[in-house]
Amino acid sequence: MKHYIDELFNDTEAMLAMSSDDFDISKVRMEAVSIDADDMKVEGPLPDTLPILAIRDAVLFPFATMPVQVTREASKALLSDTRRKHMKIGVVTQRRVTEFPGRDDLYDVGCMAKVLSVTDLGPDEKLVIISGGPRFSLGELVQSEPYLVAHVHSIPPDMLLEENGDNIRSELASIKKKIADICRHKDPRQHVAIKAMMRAVKDENHLINNLAAQAPIDVDLRQNLLYDNSIKERAQHLLEALTFTYEALQLEKKVTDKVHKMMDKQQREYFLNQQMHVIQEELGGSPFDKEMDEMETRAAKMKWSDEIRQRFMREMDKLRRIPPQQPDFFVQQNYLQFMLDLPWNVYSDDNLDMKHARRVLDKDHYGLEKIKDRILEYIAAMRINRNLKAPILCLVGPPGTGKTSLGASIAKALDRKYVRMALGGVHDESEIRGHRRTYVGAMAGRVLQSIKRAGVSNPVVVLDEIDKVQSNSFNGDPTSALLEVLDPEQNVAFRDNYLDENFDLSKVLFIATANSLATIQPALLDRMEVIEISGYLQEEKMEIAKRHLLPRLIKEYGLQSNDAMFQPATLEMVINEYTHESGVRQLEQQLATCVRKRCMKLAEEGFDAENVQEPRPRTYVKTSDLKEMLGLPIHHADRYNDKDQVGVVTGLAWTQNGGVVLLVEAAMTQGEGKLSMTGNLGDVMKESATLAFEYIKTHAVELGVDAEVLKQNNIHVHCPEGATPKDGPSAGITLVTAMVSVLTNRKVRSCVAMTGEITLRGAVTPIGGVKEKILAARRAGRTDLVLCRDNQRDVEDIPAHYLKGLTFHYVSNIGEVLPIALCSETDKK
Repeated sequence: MKHYIDELFNDTEAMLAMSSDDFDISKVRMEAVSIDADDMKVEGPLPDTLPILAIRDAVLFPFATMPVQVTREASKALLSDTRRKHMKIGVVTQRRVTEFPGRDDLYDVGCMAKVLSVTDLGPDEKLVIISGGPRFSLGELVQSEPYLVAHVHSIPPDMLLEENGDNIRSELASIKKKIADICRHKDPRQHVAIKAMMRAVKDENHLINNLAAQAPIDVDLRQNLLYDNSIKERAQHLLEALTFTYEALQLEKKVTDKVHKMMDKQQREYFLNQQMHVIQEELGGSPFDKEMDEMETRAAKMKWSDEIRQRFMREMDKLRRIPPQQPDFFVQQNYLQFMLDLPWNVYSDDNLDMKHARRVLDKDHYGLEKIKDRILEYIAAMRINRNLKAPILCLVGPPGTGKTSLGASIAKALDRKYVRMALGGVHDESEIRGHRRTYVGAMAGRVLQSIKRAGVSNPVVVLDEIDKVQSNSFNGDPTSALLEVLDPEQNVAFRDNYLDENFDLSKVLFIATANSLATIQPALLDRMEVIEISGYLQEEKMEIAKRHLLPRLIKEYGLQSNDAMFQPATLEMVINEYTHESGVRQLEQQLATCVRKRCMKLAEEGFDAENVQEPRPRTYVKTSDLKEMLGLPIHHADRYNDKDQVGVVTGLAWTQNGGVVLLVEAAMTQGEGKLSMTGNLGDVMKESATLAFEYIKTHAVELGVDAEVLKQNNIHVHCPEGATPKDGPSAGITLVTAMVSVLTNRKVRSCVAMTGEITLRGAVTPIGGVKEKILAARRAGRTDLVLCRDNQRDVEDIPAHYLKGLTFHYVSNIGEVLPIALCSETDKK
């Protein structure tokens, strides 16, 4: 060991290479020696105060010897007094780097130490070899000049390893291996000094402390090891600290290697791109230059205003300045390409032949005269004024009535391009107005994308399911963005966020479709011309099936027209017994099932695609075949109440699927004159029932109701199909009729259906959805309809064929309803 210390003192050049800063010993090769020599032992009791030598980036442990470089004047003065007076010193590690450390700058635990030697390395630098002794707890400073002196408190000495009880050879082996692995990554020269120490120190207690002092780990982790009171715990914690440090080094190396690899790849790509650029220039230019030249050639032919043309040229100059290998190049290129793809001032020629338009519309759709007339009006106006702004139409009606397909027919009638925008579920404003180009993956909104797809600036654009747009989300309000699109005064200069230039949409024929107006924003609804499309009559459904549905299905499944012919009675049964709708979507599904059954029959008979074109005899689908093809008929509530009954009234209601029959049942039980309601009724309908009951109690004498009967009985009102929610005020007269029927024991005529709201004074007020309710009454087989007198104008607007076989009774108050709905006194049984 003495020989090893002599080498440490004589190798002055190596000591100077250890550090260039005072106490910066992170690179010092700490040459530890054993303390078995008598002159290296730190003996004697711990005094109350000790001069303090503050060191950085190193921690002194008991039984450990280490070199320290000293450059500060305070430290030199401390060493001078120590050598002259043979004093013990306290060695404490600094928490932070400072030239004049105070108490808060020092850790709480240090070691008493003995100065073994002091060697001059230069005029202002000394090398000190110190040997560690017992630990102490640092108290308050009692002196700061010329060097630090502090109170110290004794700490119990380290619990040494038992000779036969504690076996830590495996821990020591792991510690040595981890130190070797870490030094291999950080500083291989440090491992040489540590291996020399491990050969010299034989005692396991001393070896662990020396390894803790020289371990290549952070000073904070080494200081934590000094707090351990037993050598065994210190060994375990040292292994944990080394493992943590090694894993951190591995992660750092992995990240560094990845960064170097990416940088090498980028440099390689840059070099290759530059070479390719030079080669392409020698061959006549790069493909990007050719593309940009082609874009400028296309731009010269565009029908742009001077402002748009100047904008394009500025953006093109910017594109030429961007290197092709940068991502911004393709962002800029896509923007300019989009400008070129938009049909600026490109319009298709309209076919303004009204006979042609009528022929196309009638061929594609049966009925729907109101919307057809509106399109013909637009064509007529266009013949007079070619600069007429296109109307904004909104087709509202039940599902399956042909609203969406009408848009395609209108485009065909006008010889315009057709584009459909599905708005159902759209919840982001940028879907309509586009993203700003600053965002990653920015693109134009659906409106301009549709115009680009159409290739002209005057297509027919169907805004499908506009009532299903999700408004007021955290991504903005798409319905508010549609306000500019659907306003003829604003869309002449529509501004998409991506394009950031005005685009004229005034020639676009926008046709919106919706099932209900209730969910459409009022400001948006005000900008559209609403055209209501009602459900179809049975006769209309039969014509649609014969003219459109069956021919399309037979062609789709590859059959001949003779293979599936429907008798009128069969179609009527399918419509009435197997469907329940205002449109024809369910009807098409049922007819498709029948056609597939015919396909199965033909396949079983040996027909296939090779001989399917051979002429075959006519095959009719009869009513008797429907049970086998479609199963048992569906039993609808419309078929209830086919005879006169007490307390059962047929009401009429409107839903998003069209008009429906709403049966109202009333019963009387003994009680205290209370009203109860069941059948999944909404608040408005419950209020109507309460209003009807109170009106009856107030006008019992006029209505022929015995007041005693009212007092001694309860009234229960029920609407069947309790799983279906029911609400609305239009059941007012129906509820009054049902209650008066049970209170007077008079039957209700089954042929009568009614709808209307009542007031507390008994007045009957008008309702909406008249046409849909009339169709529902016809499907249910009702012949007499009771309506408010103010609804007469709505009935007069309905074509006569809708009203065939119906008798209308217009009333102003409830007193006029009861004689129509209730059987006379002589009919009571």
